[in-house]
Amino acid sequence: MPDSSLKAVLDPKSIAIIGASDNPNKIGGRPLVYLSRFGYRGKVYPINPKRTETLGYKTYPALRDLPETPEVAIVAVPGDAALAAVDECADLGVKAVVLMSSGFGESDPVGGKEKERRMVERVRAKGTRIIGPNSQGLANFGTGAILSFSTMYLEAEPADGPVAVLSQSGAMAVVPYGLMRQRGIGVRHSHATGNDCDVTVSELAAAVVEDPEVKLLLLYLESIPDPENLAEVARIARERDLPVIALKSGRTAAGQAAASSHTGALANEDRVVDAFLEHHGIWRVRDTAGLVDAAELYLKGWRPKGRRLVAISNSGAVCVMSADAASMAGMPMAKLADETRAELGRILPSFATTTNPIDITAALLTNSRLFGDILPVIAKDPAADAFVIGVPVAGVGYDVDAFARDTATFAALTGKPLVVAAPQPNVMARFKAEGLPVFTTETQAVDALNQYISHLELMNRAKTHRADAPFVAKPRDRASASSTPVMLNEADSLALAQSHGLPVVAHRLCRSAEECVEALQAIGGPVAVKGCSADIAHKSELGLVRLGLNTPEEVTDAWHGMERIIRDSGKRFDGVIVAAMRKGRREMIIGAHRDPVFGPVVMVGDGGKYVEALPDLRLLLPPFSADEVAEALARLRIAPVLGGVRGEPPMDLAALSEAVAAVGRLMMDPAAKIVSLDLNPVLVGSAGEGCAIVDAVIFRESANDTMGNK
Repeated sequence: MPDSSLKAVLDPKSIAIIGASDNPNKIGGRPLVYLSRFGYRGKVYPINPKRTETLGYKTYPALRDLPETPEVAIVAVPGDAALAAVDECADLGVKAVVLMSSGFGESDPVGGKEKERRMVERVRAKGTRIIGPNSQGLANFGTGAILSFSTMYLEAEPADGPVAVLSQSGAMAVVPYGLMRQRGIGVRHSHATGNDCDVTVSELAAAVVEDPEVKLLLLYLESIPDPENLAEVARIARERDLPVIALKSGRTAAGQAAASSHTGALANEDRVVDAFLEHHGIWRVRDTAGLVDAAELYLKGWRPKGRRLVAISNSGAVCVMSADAASMAGMPMAKLADETRAELGRILPSFATTTNPIDITAALLTNSRLFGDILPVIAKDPAADAFVIGVPVAGVGYDVDAFARDTATFAALTGKPLVVAAPQPNVMARFKAEGLPVFTTETQAVDALNQYISHLELMNRAKTHRADAPFVAKPRDRASASSTPVMLNEADSLALAQSHGLPVVAHRLCRSAEECVEALQAIGGPVAVKGCSADIAHKSELGLVRLGLNTPEEVTDAWHGMERIIRDSGKRFDGVIVAAMRKGRREMIIGAHRDPVFGPVVMVGDGGKYVEALPDLRLLLPPFSADEVAEALARLRIAPVLGGVRGEPPMDLAALSEAVAAVGRLMMDPAAKIVSLDLNPVLVGSAGEGCAIVDAVIFRESANDTMGNK
């Protein structure tokens, strides 16, 4: 449940503005203007010792002079005065402070962050929460509680609506807001949390997402220091069937450096962020446009059953480009039934196209009823899951109003997603007036449709998989990830993997040449012989791997040679591993590590010696099932090869998926104390032949770290 202080900051009964100004264009004056203009019904207490009235409000010299303790206070004074004001708020029992003042961690990553830490420590002990510092403020247009100094609310007139925007950045709290208002979409929440020294954007979002009027949540993130709170946002959103779209900046090294200097927060490793958001059903977009482009589709409440598309246009070129866009997006063009095509043929002129995409041709100019006549026919065909209507040229001579009405009726009749591409502003306006999502080009329309459908699919997968297994990042994950791990030798690594149900190749650890001969006789040749040392991770470079040995003399010679190499290098000599030679159709890799923020992360992908040069990998965050692994494998570039090509049988992806799922369980086992794991190669045979781990490197917490984490 969200902190009661956060509920108060979203809907406060009383607000104090410390540093109130009579200039409506200053930080201490703008919130007073907004609270008056946008219908706030609570009590407002400006504080400024130099005046008795500010912008029509009675003004008080100090917080202690107020007739009551306000629920929330805005702090809009600089430097040490801001710290003193925050401390006074805590002393008097103010529930939450919106700290707009700057000069903290965003400008001084060391001293500024330490100043933030001490401030939070003092006020949290007294029950007060801090939004900020360096916060542009919060705005709830449902209650009129506009605790913000953003100019955007003067430029784009507010209207309460179903969208919430939360951001660590002030600009990115209001830019999506402005774009939504340009589209005529109302926004209820627009919040900027700034440096997140106490209340993070994710924690505030967990309170916002419980607002029953919110139907779409947009997030801008520069870091995710508290994945447990974002996981809670996702959990509540799944229960409410509420889509969450996130723009996480810092995809590149340059972007991560900029994010760190902007908010004073550490950037997260990008591939892990992708995996985390996917795990929880949150759709990640690349830019600001991605946050808003498909908004109208989300708000329609459509629930498509598939991805098959039907395109209709009065332009053959638009038909072709719609088909291209659909193909690029992975949306197959629906095959219409023969009876549908026959009926369309009786309506359309002979030179029109009745296959999908459907080209009405320029005949629409002379017969405006063509559009309305064919739509009911298409509506009866069950093949389509979604529609794109392209109207590249219309206007004088065309009954555009009828086109728009007929399209709206058609959308209501089918109950399926529908987008319109219309580049002419006057044509676009008429379709918008009917409540239809309209885009300038067919590619934009199809891309928005694809995002919407793909996001619903992601949400459904997350709802299915996460029902009984919510993700929670544990403090010990963060402690162990920053510790100095200890590497196990290969024999111990293989033994640990095998004890947790992983398919390890038959092998023996031998501590003498005689034991090597016995292992050869027990396992049967040919065998692989590998030097074993807890000090050596990469053996082949040192000549510590010999393959295809068949005789006692060969394994004896390998023993002596490897013992000499390891001892001469000054490393620990733990013996020699004699292992069965296994064949496989493909070398795969399974890896895992304990991320300092997100906890256990498991990797699966194409393996072998080129894994770093030609990476083809997917990341998963435990807990996950073998079915989820199979879904991840299907998204690898080599997926067609794994499935069997040119007459080859499919590979044993079921066995590989079970092995990856076992690694996920192993990484979640607190007794295993694993920091990282590398299984490469994992040999995968044809379906039914299983897979085998032939090499393993595992790092565990050291004994000292383990004691510290108890």
